[in-house]
Amino acid sequence: MPFSRPGPDQAVYVISVAAELAGMHPQTLRIYERRGLLDPARTSGGNRRYSEADVDLLLRIAQLTTDGLNLAGVKRVLALEAEVSRLEAELAEARSDGNRAVADVHRQYRRDLVPVEQSITIYRGRRSR
Repeated sequence: MPFSRPGPDQAVYVISVAAELAGMHPQTLRIYERRGLLDPARTSGGNRRYSEADVDLLLRIAQLTTDGLNLAGVKRVLALEAEVSRLEAELAEARSDGNRAVADVHRQYRRDLVPVEQSITIYRGRRSR
């Protein structure tokens, strides 16, 4: 059976591996979890499991703290970034809906238009000048 890579949201890393991938101490990950910055998956036994997306989030947290933000500021920035992503997706969907609506209207116009060679012309006699 061929090996398949886990998806970015599939929680496969134990805390020590996730911490090493992010260049942090495992205790730091526990602190981030207590502060609500991170929510790893749990096994049925209660052990934490981290995904590639979680590791990416840890790297983003490290970048923000290196830039001088405290953990409350990091939490706010992450919330705002998530909101921006949600709004961008909503905007993309609205644009797509608008483009479909415009295309539908244009198709309707094309059905209503008749080429000049196929149009019916009513002759009313000669016009006087």
